[in-house]
Amino acid sequence: MAHFAELDETNVVLRVIVVNNAELLDSDGAEQEALGQAFCTNLLGGNWKQTSYSAAFRKNFAGVGFTYNPVLDEFNPV
Repeated sequence: MAHFAELDETNVVLRVIVVNNAELLDSDGAEQEALGQAFCTNLLGGNWKQTSYSAAFRKNFAGVGFTYNPVLDEFNPV
């Protein structure tokens, strides 16, 4: 399962949801974050970034109230 964080206009995490990995697969069967983002936006609106439960990327698993730093491409607790 993939996890996506919704960001407000100042890049603060509003919520984190779980998305089925199938929603991220392109025609070659490779996962693409952009497909997951589009799925979340079409379903719920908003601005979404993928987060890693194991913190394999973007430094930390996003939590409500965390801030996304686009320069460093990471989530950080406040």
